[in-house]
Amino acid sequence: MKNKIDFYIKFQIPSQEASPNPSIGSVLGQRGINIIEFCKDFNDKTKNIEKGLLISVIVNIYSDKTFLLSIKSPVTSFLLKKELNINLGSKNPGKDFIGSISMDKINNISNLKFKYMNGYDIDSINKSIIGTAKSMGIKIIND
Repeated sequence: MKNKIDFYIKFQIPSQEASPNPSIGSVLGQRGINIIEFCKDFNDKTKNIEKGLLISVIVNIYSDKTFLLSIKSPVTSFLLKKELNINLGSKNPGKDFIGSISMDKINNISNLKFKYMNGYDIDSINKSIIGTAKSMGIKIIND
């Protein structure tokens, strides 16, 4: 019989860069999880992803203090900020724009996120990414 999930935690951690720092260690440590083992597992599972990309991860913690990592896609806003080389979105999106992005680059991000998202096709994922971009104050340029 499989152990019961006792708790789950969502993190955003840069790929290949998990370390036993306070933001990870304090949360997992109080649940009795081996932090070094977690960091090794995460870094190993993200070794084929570009180093430093902010990755969403869900950690299921079982009653016997074992855990299961679910690696999700890189965070959309992080990918958009990286593409535009900016640190923050607009404080007044829709009125103040901080940059623009082409549909070609939106497609590139969609292809990266496709296997992790719930969209049926690339167009639905494009719409999701466009929505995130607009909420950050990024103009979309149709090629």
